[in-house]
Amino acid sequence: MIQELLVAVVAAGSAGALYLAAAARVVKQYEQGVLFRLGRVSGDVRQPGFNVVIPFVDRLHKINMQIVTLPVPAQEGITRDNVTVRVDAVVYFRVVDAVSALIKVEDYKFAVSQMAQTSLRSIIGKSDLDDLLSNREKLNQGLELMIDSPAVGWGVQVDRVEIKDVSLPDTMKRSMARQAEADRERRARIINADAEYQASKKLAEAAQQMASTPSALQLRLLQTIVAVAAEKNSTLVLPFPVELLRFLERAQQPPPNEPAQQPPPNERAPQPMPNGSAAPGLAEPVHLDPGAP
Repeated sequence: MIQELLVAVVAAGSAGALYLAAAARVVKQYEQGVLFRLGRVSGDVRQPGFNVVIPFVDRLHKINMQIVTLPVPAQEGITRDNVTVRVDAVVYFRVVDAVSALIKVEDYKFAVSQMAQTSLRSIIGKSDLDDLLSNREKLNQGLELMIDSPAVGWGVQVDRVEIKDVSLPDTMKRSMARQAEADRERRARIINADAEYQASKKLAEAAQQMASTPSALQLRLLQTIVAVAAEKNSTLVLPFPVELLRFLERAQQPPPNEPAQQPPPNERAPQPMPNGSAAPGLAEPVHLDPGAP
């Protein structure tokens, strides 16, 4: 009798252990459990920890509540300014309603992936190339809004969408490189011209200042000589003021009110008399005939 009782207790304990093993469920900290009892959602969402279900009657589905990083495959499209590009992106989303994510959509990850690809192609067609390259923050916001609108009904919340890379054709890359080079050259020329303009203004002011103080020009000349001599060159270039040359040129010219200098009397040419004879006191010119004896 006692032996049969022990056997019954052991059998009941084994059955209880098997039942507990079949009914025990553990939900991790980053998960939530949705309980289906005979095919229908039963009760609230099961929280992380140890949970017990009815074997062969209840089924517990666990939903990951972590943020999911979903890469969007590169999509090829034509921008609004008729440039063919390939753009890829990444979507960060998480499940906020485990029941809706499990019931209202068959596979929420695949649904978000397809919606992201469609929205990315739509953004490419509505944007210019310059916006894709330089104004990505605005495009990211628009892409996030397009994906998040239908995902709200699936119990999914889109946290962030980022455009990773924009691939351009080789011809477009060369054209943009030439454009950037031309723009750099234009800015360099403008900067050089502005520097020359400012330097000319300063030189004009310095020239006016030196004109009012002539000794400043001499001091500047001495400073230039010292600067050139400090280089230890074998050749010394000495600038010569143009004003000094003009002064020497003016010194050689006679004053405008001074009469012209007359030659001495003995060097004057003989003046003929009215009767054809030479002036008195001067020898009469002799004409020789080559045929005379």
